[in-house]
Amino acid sequence: MLELDQQGEVWVLRVDEGENRFSAEVIRRWNELLDEAEAAPAPKALVTTGSGKFYSNGLDLDFLQSGEVDSAEYLGSVLAIMSRILTFPAITVAAMNGHAFGAGAQLALAHDYRVMRRDRGYFCMPEIDLGMSLHPGMTALIQARLPVQTAHEVIATGTRYPGELALERRIVDRLEDEATVVSSAVEWAAGLAAKASPVMSRLKAEMYPQVVAALAGTAAP
Repeated sequence: MLELDQQGEVWVLRVDEGENRFSAEVIRRWNELLDEAEAAPAPKALVTTGSGKFYSNGLDLDFLQSGEVDSAEYLGSVLAIMSRILTFPAITVAAMNGHAFGAGAQLALAHDYRVMRRDRGYFCMPEIDLGMSLHPGMTALIQARLPVQTAHEVIATGTRYPGELALERRIVDRLEDEATVVSSAVEWAAGLAAKASPVMSRLKAEMYPQVVAALAGTAAP
């Protein structure tokens, strides 16, 4: 289940789908709800969050390996959501209520800001331990949104970052207790809701042209 609720000038998109992986239905609902939030009048901002102990566990590997889906098409649809968040025409805050792994971690990085639960949950890119490569768009997003040495460590070591370490490495911007992760993100977003404008999407895209192109699969390999 994915829901979009309005709290004042802030739209809160909540994913409550087990481990919150990107299944076909989750992808469809993400796009529907982002369409709705984008169409809403300004002032506005967007907060995304998960449920239980998961913000998002990333790609649905069972679905991807089932043979029921074109892998390139599936991956492209997930990357497109990251690009939509990266260039969203209003301020975005990821309220990281729990684990953010793989594509879920990258989704969090696509937001303008990240608030992470202090006492539980990891940020992790586990591909090195899974023997998996990264799409160039994923690598570009990580490089663009993290300090150079942190980006290297994230990709090359597969470190699991709890809240305090994620803050130290500048992966996240703020830590909160479980009960206040979402409310803190909403308060932060509300203070910047007046910045919402169609031009914000262009400004963000122009800050990250190589990322946008790589996520769309148009960057040189």
